[in-house]
Amino acid sequence: MNPEFPRLVGIVNVTDDSFSDGGRFLDASAAEAHAAELIADGADMLDIGGESARPGASDVPVPVDIEITRVVDVISRIHARFPHIPLSIDTRKADVARAAVVAGARVINDVSAGRFDPAIFDVAAEHKLPLILMHMQGEPRSMQDNPSYENVSAEVFDFLHDRIIAAKSAGVEHIIADVGIGFGKSVEHNLQLLRDLPAFHQLGVPLMLGISRKRFLGTISGIQHAAERDVVTALMHALLMGARVQYIRVHNVALLHQLRKLVQALNG
Repeated sequence: MNPEFPRLVGIVNVTDDSFSDGGRFLDASAAEAHAAELIADGADMLDIGGESARPGASDVPVPVDIEITRVVDVISRIHARFPHIPLSIDTRKADVARAAVVAGARVINDVSAGRFDPAIFDVAAEHKLPLILMHMQGEPRSMQDNPSYENVSAEVFDFLHDRIIAAKSAGVEHIIADVGIGFGKSVEHNLQLLRDLPAFHQLGVPLMLGISRKRFLGTISGIQHAAERDVVTALMHALLMGARVQYIRVHNVALLHQLRKLVQALNG
């Protein structure tokens, strides 16, 4: 049994259309209060995003100025109140990442792995910040229409390997990889990636896993509403403890913190 429990990354969506909590935290005060709750529940880090990449999201990006307006005040408030908690900016845009870093973000999370705006590598390199690179097949609006792979694990591995090389060539020193569960994958693709997660340690970088409330869990469990999938999310993470990922990105931190206590108790 793995004695190391992943770091818990709480999700703060400052968006109007995220799949489970869109619109709830658009107000900066509401987002700050939500962040405080996640930290009290045991979050080790927070991931703040102002643009949804959910399946079916618009192919038209949120304008840079609007995305910056959404996230900068929230990041500034949280950083001032909880300076010991690392904050990640979830964005595909270099200008948004740069503004977020000035506001207090210390990690960049790019679901496009630098393909949407390669200058995001320069921001991470300049500030010597960790950069999370995620795999996504297609674009948010259509990525779930008919995702296709000959060998999903091999193809995702090769993609991440290539993007890691690209980021390092641009001067990024600290990289985290995310296989992108639910981003252009069928239920079986997701399950195969979860079965093969240990092999992704061969990338030589820490791994982040984001399965929280995702549709494939609803398909398997029969739970229709995303906000009701927290228990099945925690159960799946319990089954995946042997994969030894370093970061878990979740909506309900409290349940995963309880799981952490159980794992630590069993390990003495």
